[in-house]
Amino acid sequence: MTLEANPAMTRLAGKVVLVTGAGRGLGWGIAKAFVEAGVRVCATDVDEAEMEASFEGIKTGRDRLIRRPLDVTDPEMFDDVVQAVVDEWGGLDVLVHAAVTMPLISFEETSHSAWWNEVIINLGGLFNGAKAVWDVMKAQGGGHIMSVASLSSFHGFANEVAYCVGKHGQEGFAKSLSIEAAPHNIAINAMGPGKRIKPSGVTLAEAEAAPEDVKSTWTDPAVLGQAYVWLASRPPGRFTGLCFNAGKIVDTIAAEGWEFDFAPEKVTSAPQDMKARWEWYAKQSGRGY
Repeated sequence: MTLEANPAMTRLAGKVVLVTGAGRGLGWGIAKAFVEAGVRVCATDVDEAEMEASFEGIKTGRDRLIRRPLDVTDPEMFDDVVQAVVDEWGGLDVLVHAAVTMPLISFEETSHSAWWNEVIINLGGLFNGAKAVWDVMKAQGGGHIMSVASLSSFHGFANEVAYCVGKHGQEGFAKSLSIEAAPHNIAINAMGPGKRIKPSGVTLAEAEAAPEDVKSTWTDPAVLGQAYVWLASRPPGRFTGLCFNAGKIVDTIAAEGWEFDFAPEKVTSAPQDMKARWEWYAKQSGRGY
């Protein structure tokens, strides 16, 4: 699947995108997909060194890609990054909140500080980002705010109480804020991967060292990133307050091309077998997804 002759490239010409959590995983894939679509991208991550390493192989000039350190829990830092993007490129059209943390930990072992840290990154970071871009998007007549959903947006899982709360909250955030955002032509949506991807807690180096039978089950995040490109290329008034399945969108792109009429539906896929889902990763690190 490529972006050649992609009508979205024409509709997104001159647009500016900010992606949080772009140092690894789906955040990196989303940023890469937007760069390949010809969009100007500001990639951000709390781990600046990892982000720099992740983007080493992406050859493009400063006119297409800039990188900034960003702690999404810091609203002033978020404001400063958004202002830097506006100063650099004159506006900001799309925010994708992909920053995430997900330690697998039981409720009894979850401290108050661990709870708030997870909720403030996964959900509070979305709020901070929306606040930071709100006035910019209002002034320029519209935009898109997206968050990365997951199965935990719809299901409950053991050892994920804080994570599930944050992901459920992202869907509620989209539904609620979309009502207030509609008069300003700002779309608020969530989108989950819809396919198995490399766990966010696995670094690129760890992923490279993973067994082939494990890596073969992971979908390239840059392929899934094309679904976010597709949504951003649609007028903000077309879809808002919804939760999308990126896997279904990229499968449709592969089958029908970029121009298709899409009726989004709530993700209803069944939870994966948790033992199978985490067995390999638990052996590798013991860190969260």
